[in-house]
Amino acid sequence: MSRVELTLPDDLSDRIDLLVEQGEFLTRQKAMEELLSMGISTYDTVEDDDPQMEEGLFNQAVTDQKDPAMRDEGDEQTF
Repeated sequence: MSRVELTLPDDLSDRIDLLVEQGEFLTRQKAMEELLSMGISTYDTVEDDDPQMEEGLFNQAVTDQKDPAMRDEGDEQTF
């Protein structure tokens, strides 16, 4: 495990201490690890999902829709 020295503004340090005091984290170190991990994950550009799959689901939903103006005369009208 790497060791990092970090200087924080007082207000940010106080907010972390408050989260620990409120029981959100067991220790200040655990709080720092979790908060840094959460922050880094917002910048994570590696996509786990297949974008083609998502596009396929969207396109299928659009394809399944029927335009009422384009219905055949034999189509039954539902309300």
